[in-house]
Amino acid sequence: MQITKSFLIGAAALVGTAACVVLLLGAGRFRPGHDSIDNLVFHYTTPPPIPADMQFAGQQIDLRRYDMRERIDRELMAYTYMHSTTMLTLKRANRYFPVIERILRECGVPDDLKYLAVVESSLNPLARSGAGAAGMWQFMRTTGREYGLEVNDNIDERYHVEKATRAACAYLKEAYAKYGDWLSVAASYNGGQRRISTELQRQHAARATDLWLVEETSRYMFRLLAAKAVFSHPRRYGFVLDSGQLYPPIACRYDTVTVPVDDLPAYAISQGVSFAQLKDANPWLRQYSLENKSGRTYVVSIPLQQSVYYDPARTKAYNKEWVTD
Repeated sequence: MQITKSFLIGAAALVGTAACVVLLLGAGRFRPGHDSIDNLVFHYTTPPPIPADMQFAGQQIDLRRYDMRERIDRELMAYTYMHSTTMLTLKRANRYFPVIERILRECGVPDDLKYLAVVESSLNPLARSGAGAAGMWQFMRTTGREYGLEVNDNIDERYHVEKATRAACAYLKEAYAKYGDWLSVAASYNGGQRRISTELQRQHAARATDLWLVEETSRYMFRLLAAKAVFSHPRRYGFVLDSGQLYPPIACRYDTVTVPVDDLPAYAISQGVSFAQLKDANPWLRQYSLENKSGRTYVVSIPLQQSVYYDPARTKAYNKEWVTD
């Protein structure tokens, strides 16, 4: 097959601004494995598009100021070229965004705050940081308890997607009552309300985007904006999927447990699932038993067998912008 250099360069331009195209040209043909004056290797890597402004949680964010533009540019490049992490998070979003969005709506928190979970954990409900923050929303033990989560060696509701999302909503609404600005709220989620309040006062600023902060917190707000940009229009940033490649929700029935369960593996088998499947559906169960020393009522998710097997032909995309089919 004869392919000219000019044809390949033209084709590369059509791939998209965020694509990395490797062209192996040799005597008018592809010749992998050769790299010489006659077999040039061209690597086309281009930066992702930078919006002039964005809407976030109902607020218009002007990104033309040099520091704002360069900060969003850095995070857009990170999401665009960390291919495996971004792709994996997009797949998970098909499973978890429906759950998160519903709870945000019920709690009166703007939909865009779901991107906090993207930034915090890449939507991994089992995520745990070196500092001990856990779950999709990365609560520390003390903060989790403060916002109503049970956290001990037997039960850790930081790993409970729905309960942790509600706890995050409680924090976010409390912080918004203080700051009146959702990006400042996001900065406080990363750096703590005390630090953000102190710096707003010390630096005579109205919003956290205008603060001089430690790098992690300074970047955090722009990671949110970048996550929204990429997840709203993945193809614009070089990510192309079809519906069958997304992770489908797993349908469950629910069992109410009010007494201790001494043997969770045996309980799982009695419910028609394996212990591993029970743990996947209930990562907040941390041991091989449910002690229930406080006499609480727990709702345990039991995966339905018909939903634990993949059928890509029947997987539906939660957001049509994510897929090409």
